[in-house]
Amino acid sequence: MASEQSLSLEQKTVMRLSAQQLRFTKLLEYTAPELEEAIDRELEENPALEIDEDQELPHEETPAYRYYSSANQNEDRTFEFSPPDSGETLLDVLLRQLSEKKISYLERTTARYIIGNIDSNGYLRRPLSGIINDMAFGPGIEVDPATAARALHIVQGFEPYGVGASDLKECLRLQLVHLKPSTAVKDALNIIDNQFEAFSMKHTHKLISSLRLTPERVKEAVNLIRSLNPKPGAAYSSSLDNSNIIVPDLNVNVEDGEISISTNNKIPELTIDRTFSEAMAELNASVSRKAKKGNEFIINRYNDARDFIKILKQRQETLLNVMTAIVNIQKEYFLTQNIYRLKPMMIKDIAALTGYDLSVVSRATNNKHVNTPWGIFPLRFFFSDSIGTENSEEVEVLTNRKIEAEISKIVEEEDKRHPLSDEKIRLEMQTRGYDVSRRTIAKYRDRKGIPVARLRRDM
Repeated sequence: MASEQSLSLEQKTVMRLSAQQLRFTKLLEYTAPELEEAIDRELEENPALEIDEDQELPHEETPAYRYYSSANQNEDRTFEFSPPDSGETLLDVLLRQLSEKKISYLERTTARYIIGNIDSNGYLRRPLSGIINDMAFGPGIEVDPATAARALHIVQGFEPYGVGASDLKECLRLQLVHLKPSTAVKDALNIIDNQFEAFSMKHTHKLISSLRLTPERVKEAVNLIRSLNPKPGAAYSSSLDNSNIIVPDLNVNVEDGEISISTNNKIPELTIDRTFSEAMAELNASVSRKAKKGNEFIINRYNDARDFIKILKQRQETLLNVMTAIVNIQKEYFLTQNIYRLKPMMIKDIAALTGYDLSVVSRATNNKHVNTPWGIFPLRFFFSDSIGTENSEEVEVLTNRKIEAEISKIVEEEDKRHPLSDEKIRLEMQTRGYDVSRRTIAKYRDRKGIPVARLRRDM
């Protein structure tokens, strides 16, 4: 079978980003700390770039641009300013108690390895066999399983009780065995050991029938278990390196009804080194191509420094323009601090106001934070979808936060002995003037961390 060959012409439109556009895109994606590192790196690598000493503030006059927060990344939580922890860590607490124990060298060494493997919540997620292998292959310490088990038992006797557990069930049990003996403690241990799944699923009737306890005793035991701490190590501070530190990229201040916006980066005033500027002036004045050809290093470094200063300024202007557009749309929120005053706003709305491409707005708001007088917020916090459509000017456009607030209110008011299903919440929302689907109810209930009806039932 003869093969056929043919030629064809095809016209395509392909958009390619220039090197300068790529650098701008990368700088725009950086957070405040990443940008500071990028500037330090550029200053170190490019001799044509330097800090303008005439513009740099003395150290004692440097503004307090750094604000630290351990706020959760979840946009639906409350974001509050708080300094990083500097107190005693869980590791410090456990090692201090270990130092007070009179035990053998091998048990102490193994206990230290066990403590080193305990996570910030107080759990030991690794099996003892893994720790034994680490000690054998690392420092060459041979530990038998019986010694490792004794060391673990010692650690599990330390405060806060519950540390060293492999899962929630063991964690709760460790806390119960350290309580003063009572009927409630005995019943609670019985539930943990024999009917933990039924307890987790809130099947009260099964606890009563299987354990042959009265409803009163089951209720008392369940309340006792609920009073225990599922994360015994979380109360202690973590090291600063492990904490979620946020350095805001922008500042928004509100005073006497006036809103002001500023950048919040540790960015020095950059300029081109005088030696390179003078050399480039001489080269530009020269008509000799040979003179320019032998000075590619000076030309390239000069151009890189000039471009970096330009795109850095462009990045700052872009952030300010995007934040200004956000404030213009959400002005009522910034003046009242009322979260339910936030209007439906999407990336395309900011793009329309600023004239930027959607991708530019997306990069400018992703992983960026703003410091306000009442807390630190991610820029994406101010974005929200509208629920439903407007049929007339009199109909108020609903945001997802208003729906979430109404769901939370309904759940708070429900009879906990007979909690409402998502369908019943939908019907209740309908009576209150909110026409939303059951799927929407489930979505926003889950986003607010509200469990399903069965798990909200009061035992």
